[in-house]
Amino acid sequence: MTINKSIIDFLKTQEPHMFKLLREMVLIQSGSYNKEGVDSVVSLIKSVFESNKVSCSIIGQETLGNHLVVRSLPKASSRRQILLVGHMDTVFPKDTPFNWYKEDSNKSYGPGVIDMKGGLVAGIFAVKALDFAGLLKKLPLTFIFNSDEEIGSGSSRKLIEKEAINSAFAFVLECGGLAGGVVTGRKGNISTKLNIKGKAGHAAFAGRDKASAILELAHKTIEFESLNDHERGITVNVGKIKGGIGSNTVPEHSTAFIDFRFSTIEDKQYLEKKIKNIAKKQLTPNTKCEVEILTGRSPMAQSDANRKLLETVKKVATSLGLPLEEEFRQGVSDANFIANQNIPVLDGLGPIGGKDHSEDEYMIKESLLQRTALLACSIYQCR
Repeated sequence: MTINKSIIDFLKTQEPHMFKLLREMVLIQSGSYNKEGVDSVVSLIKSVFESNKVSCSIIGQETLGNHLVVRSLPKASSRRQILLVGHMDTVFPKDTPFNWYKEDSNKSYGPGVIDMKGGLVAGIFAVKALDFAGLLKKLPLTFIFNSDEEIGSGSSRKLIEKEAINSAFAFVLECGGLAGGVVTGRKGNISTKLNIKGKAGHAAFAGRDKASAILELAHKTIEFESLNDHERGITVNVGKIKGGIGSNTVPEHSTAFIDFRFSTIEDKQYLEKKIKNIAKKQLTPNTKCEVEILTGRSPMAQSDANRKLLETVKKVATSLGLPLEEEFRQGVSDANFIANQNIPVLDGLGPIGGKDHSEDEYMIKESLLQRTALLACSIYQCR
C-alpha cells in the first residue's frame, strides 16, 4: 500500500469525525476579542490531539485568546521543520446573532466555517493521517494555531516569524479558491487611524476660521480616496469615521480608520509617504492631524520558491484527481509574514467555500475530505 493510499483510506474513515469537530468548533463563539471563546477552541483542539504523538504548548495571552503550538516528536533529524499555520479567531463579535451551524446536502454554514475553522479541521486531520501512516516520527512538523489573525496578528507575528525562520517550507490553511486555487502571492496592507483635533465652539458663532475637525477629515477623506489606482493594484478605503457631539457644536475631534492595499514594496513605500504628507497638510485653520499605523503586512510575492513548491502540490492534486490553480489573492494573511522571512509558503490549502466575513459564509462539504487529503499528501511529498 502506498503512503498516499494509506493516508486517503484513513481519512475516509475519519470524515464523520471531521464534521463533528467542525460543528463543535463553529459553535464556539471565537471573535478576536472574545478571549474566553478563543481559549475554549484551544482546549478543544488540545483534547483532539490527546491520542496523537505530538506535544501541545499553550502560549498565554493577557487580553486576547491564547495561542497553541502543536509539534511532532520525531527522532533526531537534521531536517528543517514543516510549518502549518491557522487562526482560531473570527471577525464576528461576541454578541453576534450569527451563532449557529447548519448543513444541507452540499454545504456547511456558520461563523468561521471557511475562515478558517474548516482549515483548522483539515490541518488537524492531516496531522492525524500522517501519524496513522507512521510518518510523524520522521517529520519535524510544527502547527501554530493563533488567536488574532483577523485583527492583524499583533501578538502572534513574532511567534510565526520565529518558527518560519526554522522551517523548510510552510502551508497556511486559509480557504481554497472556488476553482481549486492555491495562493502563491498576496497583496500587502496598511491599517491606519487618523486623529484630528480642532477647536470646539457654538455653531451659531462660528466664523470663517472655524476649526472643525470633521471638515478637515472630509478634506483628508477625499485626498486619501483619490489614491485609489486599480490598474496599479492600489486600493484605499476610508472605512469608518466618527466625530462631533451635535449639530450645534463645532466638532473638536474626529477619527477615521483607513485601509490601504498594494502589490509591491515600492507601492508600500509610496503609500507610506502619501499617508505622512496628507496627514501633515492642514486645509482647515487651527486643526491638527496625527496618524497611527495600527497593523500592516508587506506583500507576499509570487516567488520562484513558492511556485516550485506549488509544482509538487500540483502533482499530488493530479494524482488525487483534484483541480488546482495558482492564485494571487487581494487579501492578506499570516502567509505574508512567512514569505517575508524568505521561506517558501503556499496559502489557501484549506477546504473550498466563500462569502466569509458575512452571515452567508459557507464551506463546500466534499472539499473538506479532498483538501485534507491534498494537504496531508503534500506535506509528505514536499518534505
